[in-house]
Amino acid sequence: MKKTLFALITFFYVGISCSSKAQTIDTKSSLSDKKSTPETIILYKKLKQLTQKGILFGHQDDLAYGVNWKYEAGRSDVKEVTGDYPAVYGWDLGGLEKKSPNNIDGIPFDKMRQFIKEAHARGGIITLSWHFDNPLTGKNAWDTTPKSLASALPGGESHEKFKSWLDEAAKYILTLKDKNGKLIPMLYRPYHELTGNWFWWCKNNGSPEEFKLLWKFTIDYLQKKGVHNLIYVYNTADFKTKEEFLEYYPGSDYADILSFDNYQYNDPTKDNSFVENCQRQFKIMDEVAKEQNKIMAFAETGYEAIPYDKWWTNTLMKAIGDYKISYVLVWRNHGWQEKEKKMHYYAPFKGQVSEKDFVDFYNLDKILFEKDAAKENLYKK
Repeated sequence: MKKTLFALITFFYVGISCSSKAQTIDTKSSLSDKKSTPETIILYKKLKQLTQKGILFGHQDDLAYGVNWKYEAGRSDVKEVTGDYPAVYGWDLGGLEKKSPNNIDGIPFDKMRQFIKEAHARGGIITLSWHFDNPLTGKNAWDTTPKSLASALPGGESHEKFKSWLDEAAKYILTLKDKNGKLIPMLYRPYHELTGNWFWWCKNNGSPEEFKLLWKFTIDYLQKKGVHNLIYVYNTADFKTKEEFLEYYPGSDYADILSFDNYQYNDPTKDNSFVENCQRQFKIMDEVAKEQNKIMAFAETGYEAIPYDKWWTNTLMKAIGDYKISYVLVWRNHGWQEKEKKMHYYAPFKGQVSEKDFVDFYNLDKILFEKDAAKENLYKK
């Protein structure tokens, strides 16, 4: 049955690519992985359809911990405020490359696997990032030693090591299955914030050609290892022009979702630059998305400790505006940071100053949480 379905899908896409009208735009939104599992194909199509209805809300590490708690079954700061879980759950693979039992945020990979399965079973969506170590130096992802990116490429001095890291990721991803033994479709956001200058893979550490080769090699390698349940998310930090957004872009046949990350740093009641910058970037990205028939997302955002009580409805919603994006995800609720001597969280908890506004945000027709996602049955025709 699966072989028949894949054959039909392949025939269908080959057929449309041969027509003259399909030369410039992929009108059927096919995934970059032509061997994607049926469930992954369904999820992608439904995510595209869902952009006409609303925006899925996401939160990093939501089920693992929150402000002043950790590893309590079924708990979520978001759920305690709204009565509902996020629709999108962000998790990080950092640590797999060195075979650590825990990820970069200290979450045991065994627990993370269980959280992913639980969220998927309820109808939620999983997105993965990977803050992996520098392959040249062995230091963390923020080590920007020159030529680190090039060292991971075929022929580079760290290439064999890098392949072994991808092996670990493939092995782990292939354990993420539902109760019926089927691979869970997920969004994978490799080399995130690539237009920044703070990670070893960022644009200051490699030419466009080198980055594109790294991206393509990674995707091709994972697929050769049997990973066909990923939807690939191209993700930038700040950019000011369409040319800058596309400078390191690997091509429409190697990416499925376009996105950027942008955080609020200044008081939004005195400084509107966050809204203005997001609107500028969405305008550029929307043009590209329409040309290539891609989905858009606001892959990371937030306002640390959310001191403005109307940030959700009066700032974040203005930052997104009328653009039809698939999801918006805020960063994790770490809680107290001893080193910095401050609280570090991006979603409200009970009693937090923006709690009421977050409930108002939750109740907006165009904002979708897990119950809304579950109604859409995102993994079934």
